[in-house]
Amino acid sequence: MLCHADPVMTTWRHLPAPAREIAETATDAVGAAQARDAETYAPAVERLAAADRSGLVLGGVVRLLLEEGHPDGLDGDDVRQVLEQCVRSAAAWWPDVDPHVLLVLLAGALGVYDPGDDENPPGPAAVARHAPLLVADLLAVTGRPFAEYLTAAFAEVARTETHD
Repeated sequence: MLCHADPVMTTWRHLPAPAREIAETATDAVGAAQARDAETYAPAVERLAAADRSGLVLGGVVRLLLEEGHPDGLDGDDVRQVLEQCVRSAAAWWPDVDPHVLLVLLAGALGVYDPGDDENPPGPAAVARHAPLLVADLLAVTGRPFAEYLTAAFAEVARTETHD
């Protein structure tokens, strides 16, 4: 018989306060998206929107999830499939889902989005409302915990900032 101990909860005490705020609010928002809990999701994404640089971190999470789910790379059909799956899944419980914002998140994570070419680029609040939807949908494919990807995204941001 397998051990059925309580799941280990990730704490973010080792992070500086701004990063800890991103980690905690992103964890709450992604958890609410995974549970399809609109009542919990709304305040969680509002807190996430107030966390400076949360879009950068969640963009890193999306990129890592895309790389893992598509180790041979993504083509246009793959991007369309990810987008359609996420929109369908989210629209069932979060009717405010905007496919354009999700597409911007995907393109940004892949490094092919230029906000100067977008007539209506989404702001930080729109990104915060949509990134957890995309992350939750992509996590369903990998089956691994969000905390692993979040930790890796923070490490990547730190590495990038150290080299700049």
